Amino acid sequence: MKLLKFFQYAYLIFAVIFLWDAIQNWSEDRNRTYTSLFLAALSVFMYFFRKRFRKKIEERNKNNKD
Repeated sequence: MKLLKFFQYAYLIFAVIFLWDAIQNWSEDRNRTYTSLFLAALSVFMYFFRKRFRKKIEERNKNNKD
């Protein structure tokens, strides 16, 4: 379970990296900027999806132990 939690936060790190890339390339290459913004949004979505999925699995495991 610790590995899932690590990857959950890795998505936030990737989102920050993609946002930084978008800011750096805003005036140079708009297509690359839009791609980076899309990937940043996807990373944030995956963070919340993984967080919900991890909690769901933890509750299921907790209920199975009782």
